[in-house]
Amino acid sequence: MFFDVLLAFPFFSSIYRQATVGSTDPVGIPNHESYLEIEPKAVRETSRSRKPSASPIDPSVSDLLDPVQVYGASDFCSSYLNCDMAKFGSGGRSALPRKSNENMRLIISTVIGIVLGYLIGISFPTVSITKLHFPSSIISYIEDRNSGITTQTLLNHAWTSANNQNRNNATSNTTDALKIYVPTNPRGAERLPPGIIVPESDFYLRRLWGNPDEDLITRQKYLVTFTVGYDQKKNIDAAVKKFSENFAILLFHYDGRTSEWDEFEWSKRAIHVSTRKQTKWWYAKRFLHPDIVAPYEYIFIWDEDLGVQHFDAEEYIRLVKKHGLEISQPGLEPDKGLTWQMTKRRGDREVHKETEEKPGWCADPHLPPCAAFVEIMATVFSRDAWRCVWHMIQNDLVHGWGLDFALRKCVEPAHEKIGVVDSQWIVHQVVPSLGNQGHSENGKAPWEGVRERCRKEWGIFRKRLSEAEKAYYLSKGITSPNSTGV
Repeated sequence: MFFDVLLAFPFFSSIYRQATVGSTDPVGIPNHESYLEIEPKAVRETSRSRKPSASPIDPSVSDLLDPVQVYGASDFCSSYLNCDMAKFGSGGRSALPRKSNENMRLIISTVIGIVLGYLIGISFPTVSITKLHFPSSIISYIEDRNSGITTQTLLNHAWTSANNQNRNNATSNTTDALKIYVPTNPRGAERLPPGIIVPESDFYLRRLWGNPDEDLITRQKYLVTFTVGYDQKKNIDAAVKKFSENFAILLFHYDGRTSEWDEFEWSKRAIHVSTRKQTKWWYAKRFLHPDIVAPYEYIFIWDEDLGVQHFDAEEYIRLVKKHGLEISQPGLEPDKGLTWQMTKRRGDREVHKETEEKPGWCADPHLPPCAAFVEIMATVFSRDAWRCVWHMIQNDLVHGWGLDFALRKCVEPAHEKIGVVDSQWIVHQVVPSLGNQGHSENGKAPWEGVRERCRKEWGIFRKRLSEAEKAYYLSKGITSPNSTGV
């Protein structure tokens, strides 16, 4: 309010200046102060040295003389200044101030305007300039005679502009205060109220009708995924039947054939994702984001060539919970498809977490492949472990070779939370179905090209992990322990 009223006071300063500097008296005689200001010093000195003359003054000289001498001090003073002649001194010469005060008047006018504006601003905070009416004698000094716009109109316009500016500022401040920004929200959702955010999803199938609250009769607690081709339909059918209604079924189709699976009743309730010639780790990276599979306590990521005659999924879950396994796999039948001693089934126990390998293979008995190790053909992850592992999967390394040696990075202590469930075991049938999806080059069979790519990816992954660890330790000023172990 103070600044709004203050905007009008340059006008008052101008009025005051015009009314006091160089103006005329009501009788048309020039203001004596104006003449005193412009009186030449040489003339003033001459006038002091001359004696007053009773004879008429030469008109050529009178223009340069002090008006007091021209008209006579007594007459001038008595007629226009109403002053006492005694104040003029013995020479009949005026003692009025002759110092130039133009700048002083301007400063005084400005100060008076500021003070008066402040007082009005704090005394009448809601005053409207449209209600302020000024005398016509004052307004006429700032009249725009060329445009015909009156001073009152100009003042009203200035006041309206200032009020609009205030309203805009107030509206802007109100708008900013109403904007939502919550930095603790998920990235990209900072402008949403927290109550509307749903950061996780699921694979629950819902109806297209009815009440949404009544869509789900049951909510599956676990998720099973198979990467499949239609040629393995019998094997997958047998495997799926080992999982109860507590398990959601998700099939990744690498051969593009999905509708043929409808011959199985369970397939109509399963989730089908189809992209030709891709591996399960390619699918996992793109469709099993931790926020998508968050509702499921355990996630099974399995190959299609697994015999499950001796496997019970509910019992398996009970055992991994009992033994505190965050990453696990069923034991493998020792007669077929065995690569590592760690994954070999032991018939005298429920679970094992370490083993003995060939001499020189294990520098530390708590490190892979003697402990903290499972293969990637039939891996089972807890929800928390999978959140870590998913971030370690590389977009371009689709076969996942080397990942099994690095799984221990995601749980602690790894040699206690990674293990093999012996009492629920499977058979690796070693069907090279995915290998046949490769491409023949340089006279090599398709599966040979796939196997060569697998080995190449293993080397790339090891190098990336090693360099990432070294970079981290270097940033912390720590010597790298060089224990990647993949």
